[in-house]
Amino acid sequence: MAKRTVNEVELYYQSTGDGKEVIVFSHGYLMNHSMFDGQVEVLKNRFRCIAFDHRGHGNSEVPDSGYDMDNLVTDAISLIEDLDLGPVHFVGMSTGGFIGMRIALRRPDLLKSLVLMDTSAEAEGTAKLRQYHLLIWMVKNLGWFLVIGKVLPLMFHKDFLNDPSRKAQKQKWREIVTGQDKKGIVPFGKGIFARKSVLDQLSTIQIPTAIVVGEFDLATPPIHSKRMAQAIPGANLYTIPDAGHSAAIEKAEEVSDALVDFYSKMDMD
Repeated sequence: MAKRTVNEVELYYQSTGDGKEVIVFSHGYLMNHSMFDGQVEVLKNRFRCIAFDHRGHGNSEVPDSGYDMDNLVTDAISLIEDLDLGPVHFVGMSTGGFIGMRIALRRPDLLKSLVLMDTSAEAEGTAKLRQYHLLIWMVKNLGWFLVIGKVLPLMFHKDFLNDPSRKAQKQKWREIVTGQDKKGIVPFGKGIFARKSVLDQLSTIQIPTAIVVGEFDLATPPIHSKRMAQAIPGANLYTIPDAGHSAAIEKAEEVSDALVDFYSKMDMD
């Protein structure tokens, strides 16, 4: 297992492939680096693919603090710099997207392109804030038993959850979500849900950008992606049919096709 201490936290990452161009994959809340396995498998022959676990998730350290949005962005920036990756192609899903767009705003020199997947540039709405804070409180005080049945439908479309042929995948992600350390995911959730809108800043992003969204994403509905696509000059919008918030898992092939199409439009050595 590869780990690197950056910004006073030890982060786990996997490096696959040996291409000259580097893609950094940043996962969503309650998930881990493996959510991008389908995309890494397709892209590893052309790119070096770096997929990492956020603090408080997966195989990364679970520190006592540092879960505010700004610090999560600093984690990713520090990892890119510490691994001496140079300008990278950044792919961020949900929380990873929150981070990716803020890197583009703060340190555009570190990015060659940006993919924002099932995410939003806006602050969390009042109704969702109440819902998410209640779910976090329940996980913290009552455990996952009463909550997981409400969380999975936010993360995955019903077709995925009800498909008998995907039972093993569903069980895998159920175990990953419920296996996360409450010490990390509780403050992490509070930190990302308290984020401020950056929608009005996106027009300053000048790098090639793709926006990918599941047709039936409930957590960050497609209207958020449309507004980001309108705000970022020249952005490409890909809508993945019959997918929810975790399109990269639910429709791995279709999402991979979207990334291949996006990267094919760029001049690369």
